[in-house]
Amino acid sequence: MDDTEARDRLLDTAEALFYARGVQAVGMDEIRTASGVPLKRLYRVFPAKADLVAAYLARRDGRWIGDLRAAAAEAPDDPLRAVFDWLADWFREPGFRGCAFVNAFGELGHASDAVVDIVRGHKRALREVLGEVADHAGGGTELADQLVLLVEGAITTAALDPGPEPARSAYRAAVVLATTAKGTSAAT
Repeated sequence: MDDTEARDRLLDTAEALFYARGVQAVGMDEIRTASGVPLKRLYRVFPAKADLVAAYLARRDGRWIGDLRAAAAEAPDDPLRAVFDWLADWFREPGFRGCAFVNAFGELGHASDAVVDIVRGHKRALREVLGEVADHAGGGTELADQLVLLVEGAITTAALDPGPEPARSAYRAAVVLATTAKGTSAAT
């Protein structure tokens, strides 16, 4: 096993365990055992647990934002609906536990500058995607900010009671906001 394979195994294992149980509840020994990566190689690839946590979040961010962006792009006629449909599908997944970034921040707070930076970067990227969706819907900055709140609220609500309804409800609110924003911009 080379370092690349070890890194992938460790990240796959860390993501499954950290997301399911939380960062602090999972030790490096458990990650080593579950991944099958020898201890010496684990610490060569990730010298500290904080390094593994940051790498897990960074990888998840790239995939999550990429998937959301792709969902919006694949529905050029209605990216707003596509975003909330994508969320509804995610909320139905077995083991859904809400936002991994908010969860990690909630556990670690400001104890890890790397985690704080990744979480903030993730939220900026989410705002960027929703800004593009808001522009398509005829809204602007205010609509984008409102969409962020709807998405974040839907994720949090679904974390407490998994299922698609929080996404559907947030979508209905988003349509009202988008219609209002479009009407307001047409009137000015």
